[in-house]
Amino acid sequence: MAAGIASSFGVDMPRMWTRIACLPSGLMPIIFSRMGPIELLGVAASLSLLAGWRLYATVFAAGLAMRFGLLDLPQHLQSLDVFASPWVIGVAAIGLVVEFFADKIAWLDSIWDAIHTAIRPLGGALIALAVVDAGDPTWQVAAFLLGGGAAFVSHSAKASGRAVVNASPEPFSNVIVSGVEDVLTIGGLTLTLVDPVLAGIVAVSLLAVTLLLLYASWRILKRIDVVLRKL
Repeated sequence: MAAGIASSFGVDMPRMWTRIACLPSGLMPIIFSRMGPIELLGVAASLSLLAGWRLYATVFAAGLAMRFGLLDLPQHLQSLDVFASPWVIGVAAIGLVVEFFADKIAWLDSIWDAIHTAIRPLGGALIALAVVDAGDPTWQVAAFLLGGGAAFVSHSAKASGRAVVNASPEPFSNVIVSGVEDVLTIGGLTLTLVDPVLAGIVAVSLLAVTLLLLYASWRILKRIDVVLRKL
């Protein structure tokens, strides 16, 4: 599924993974550590926005990337290498599985979203702080706030969209919408971690989809409210 999304952007996934696998282990951190501020912000924004949809999948992917050298933490943020801990990766994997099923059951998905209203933005903020190499404390605070804000916006769009979907009487729309989110998350994570140059494109695309979803959900919920008032 991720390969299909990547191919639509002109990315040859098998060839790209082969190139990465052939790199010496010492060169893996250089891929990210030598990126410019625009690329780093793109990676941070993409991961934070994705955390608002699928926090555990994002933490799981970021943890694996840090553990195997795809994401190299700056010296002053080494405390955030907790993401690469086998325990954190394991807990994220469990949360990923639980979220995968809970997200496909009507109304349970909304309860799950409500529980994670504060958790997802915090996770997005910490991920952004781990990615952005900000020696200046001001930049660290800015990365933390922007990451948390991005995750909160995407989380709000997801929760609003699910409220609309749950108003539908048939049970299949939840599974379809959740499946689309799964595919987008896998594709977004793959593009962001494999080819950081595309991270900015992914971030802009995710932001556009998020804002569009927020607007559409608001319009639909407003119409539902008008109809209910007339009954």
